[in-house]
Amino acid sequence: MADIAFLLLIFFLVTTDIATDSGLNRKLPPWEEDPQDTEVVIKEKNIFTINVNSADRIMVTQKGESDPIDLDNLRKEAVKFLDNGGGKGADACKYCKGARDPRSSDNFDKAVISLSNNRLTKYKTYIAVQNEIIAAYNEIRNREFIREYPGEGINYVQANDEYLDPATPPNRRENLKTKLEAIRILVPQKFSEAETK
Repeated sequence: MADIAFLLLIFFLVTTDIATDSGLNRKLPPWEEDPQDTEVVIKEKNIFTINVNSADRIMVTQKGESDPIDLDNLRKEAVKFLDNGGGKGADACKYCKGARDPRSSDNFDKAVISLSNNRLTKYKTYIAVQNEIIAAYNEIRNREFIREYPGEGINYVQANDEYLDPATPPNRRENLKTKLEAIRILVPQKFSEAETK
């Protein structure tokens, strides 16, 4: 009996698939051994602040005004902010298709989305807000990938999925890697999470 139980235990240990959560995909800035005393100055117009309170209500602050917003409209507002192109001279954005409002973001590189939430915010709401922000970045990246590489016949998200697919041939993967990195440089994902309140 003990031998059979032992064999069953080994069988279940060997054949069981242990599911691992992938978590949230975030790339942290590189560690700097000798931090310099340079202070990064970000203009207030280049910051799109999202606050989620304990009742899971979303408040967006931009152009010095705070307004409540539904989760369904968050992506549209984030895209409008990122794609504004209100910069002049060196800060001008030649690929932005927005309203070019000088009171809103200058270009893709200067625009920062900041998220803060309350300690009592539901996890489901927190993840849903993050998904909408990432979707806003992907919407612009899709457009720019199609504009930059029309011969591919796919958008940024599809190219990224193909790049991550283990069945993709190595030469195709290298080709996609170069194109994906170019789009990530053109439309950097500058997403900041403030400390929970």
